[in-house]
Amino acid sequence: MGDFVTSGQAGWEGTRGRNRGTGLPAAVALARACHPGPTAAVTTLVTALAVASGRDTAGCVLVAAAVLAGQLSIGWCNDAVDAGRDAAAGRTGKPVADGTVSVRTVWTAAVAVLVLCVPLSLASGPAAGAVHLTGVAAAWAYDLGLKATALSWLPYAVGFGVLPPFVTLGLPGSPWAAWWAVLAAALLGCGAHLANVLPDIPADLAAGVRGWPQRLGDARVRALIPLPLLLATGLLVFGPPGPPGTAGWAALTVAGTFAAAGSLLGGRSPRIPFAAAVAVAAADVVLLLTRATAITAP
Repeated sequence: MGDFVTSGQAGWEGTRGRNRGTGLPAAVALARACHPGPTAAVTTLVTALAVASGRDTAGCVLVAAAVLAGQLSIGWCNDAVDAGRDAAAGRTGKPVADGTVSVRTVWTAAVAVLVLCVPLSLASGPAAGAVHLTGVAAAWAYDLGLKATALSWLPYAVGFGVLPPFVTLGLPGSPWAAWWAVLAAALLGCGAHLANVLPDIPADLAAGVRGWPQRLGDARVRALIPLPLLLATGLLVFGPPGPPGTAGWAALTVAGTFAAAGSLLGGRSPRIPFAAAVAVAAADVVLLLTRATAITAP
């Protein structure tokens, strides 16, 4: 472990020196440090949910801006906190860890967009704003320490679970989102946490990070990943009023097939359960969007 850390730190310093001479624009490196994939995915999903639920154009723009600001702050906070650990683990594609952009710059950007996220969230109304900011605060708590505890799942459950009510509370009358939509989103968050951490469990344990998935271990996490995702699918299919319909049964079939494939083939590579989880989550997202007008129902 000592040699591994020393080697990683030496690589960090050497790479940092090389990158200073490349002239890579700091803005590009900063953009790469925000976790652009998840940031874009979550922002797009919540904006689409706002459109499908009936928010007007101005409301949808405010939702998109608030969610984007929140996700940017979360991604930058994560990379700033983990810079030393990422460097020691030799993880590539981390601009903060390899010195392409400084930790101070990333912290400054994270705090700046976090401050901006407050009025953008509250622009949808005080209740909607408070709900969204609760989710952002939960994600920051994860970055700042909860990720290394047995409660590492909680920020994901809260962060995803607040997204449907953030959208609905901005509608006329400020209705709360249906219980099944909130619970399904929270379960999707838990499944995302398990799938996201699975490939990194050995490196995390070596670095002393002992969150919920790390404490469970690879085998248990592989077996558990399908459970919250399939429960979320079931809620989205059977929770809304009326029969499931063709789309509901098709989503159940797709989710069940990919979940089974992920479980059966997961021993070959930790990337397989992750890919299967993404497929199940995609089916759930489609379901959620098709039921967007029903999420204000009790």
